[in-house]
Amino acid sequence: MRPLRILQFITPAGFYGAERWVLALVNNLDSEHVTPFLAVTDEGGGQDLTFLDYWPGDKGEISRIAMNGRFDWRAIDRLSRVIRDRKIDVLHTHGYKSDIVGWMAARKAGIPCVSTPHGFPTSAGLKMRLFIGAGSFLLRYFNAVAPLSEALQRDMQRLKVPAERTRMIQNGVDLKEIDEALASDVGEHDLRTPGCFTIGYIGQMIPRKGLRHLLSAFDRFHAKYPESQLVLVGDGGERSELEALAQSMASGQAIHFAGFRADRLRLLRQFDVFAMTSALEGIPRCMMEAMAVGTPVVAYDIPGVDLLIEQGVTGLSVQHGDDDGLSQCFETVLEDSRAASARAEAARQLIEEQYSARRMALEYEQVFRELRDQGHLATPAAQGAVS
Repeated sequence: MRPLRILQFITPAGFYGAERWVLALVNNLDSEHVTPFLAVTDEGGGQDLTFLDYWPGDKGEISRIAMNGRFDWRAIDRLSRVIRDRKIDVLHTHGYKSDIVGWMAARKAGIPCVSTPHGFPTSAGLKMRLFIGAGSFLLRYFNAVAPLSEALQRDMQRLKVPAERTRMIQNGVDLKEIDEALASDVGEHDLRTPGCFTIGYIGQMIPRKGLRHLLSAFDRFHAKYPESQLVLVGDGGERSELEALAQSMASGQAIHFAGFRADRLRLLRQFDVFAMTSALEGIPRCMMEAMAVGTPVVAYDIPGVDLLIEQGVTGLSVQHGDDDGLSQCFETVLEDSRAASARAEAARQLIEEQYSARRMALEYEQVFRELRDQGHLATPAAQGAVS
């Protein structure tokens, strides 16, 4: 029997959590059993398609689905043609926009589709809220939905996704990629300042990441420990506002915005602490990567993060919005490096045992195979939904 032909479909917004997740999955699928292909929306303008530069050359072809503006119904026909031309067995979608276009294209092409929800924005304009609502509604009609965490699985119950078509597959990181990156000397210049205690963040600069809280907590910490710096790696719509806020703070000269960096895994190793102040996550990939490279982690205690941080064992956490508490966590790491190292070692062990991408890929392969063998499982309710 020929390998399964799986099309990953995503609307890229740079090279962040969801995009890295897709790469971790495809790099850990058994090539004898699965051939992964990639389709992305090409929306023109300032869309960041950096993700395409990292698609492995030994995998299936990349297809760009032209989309005029934020949404274009013609993309459904374009994607369905790709599905037929590539002889795809199962479509795998990521995010509300790819869920809408992908579900309709898969039905048109007559193949099953599975969605992996990566989280839902908490702050959005009316138009985006309508799209998110439509994508969330359609999840109940997918052949399978595979949330990455227990919190996302509860969201699926709230959205009335049938339990028999919900398969929670715990998020995972590519340990092979991490270990190879750490063993390599290839990369850009270091961001560490000699003699400086470095607090770092890697990810998108968008409202739900709560980076204003991180700046506030660091400002408190820096007042007591002036030989410290905060390094923020990444980009996003909130970056310019955050830069202006940082410059208005007493610690402004010690806050550095490094932009997007390709060598994020090596940078994680340079941080004395990886900090996360998100209001909403699935299971945060960058935090898992920080834990895998042995960097102590500090974060707000929110669903998803609570699966990774056992207080005082694998990291330190405080209640969401507690900037003073976060600053005190930084101080705890600085003042007791031996305990911080012990927590970092326990964190790496947790990732190895429960959150590897190889384990995740094996579970997805089983879902893909079941869907391929069952064929198109459209329900009468689903047909009514688009009549």
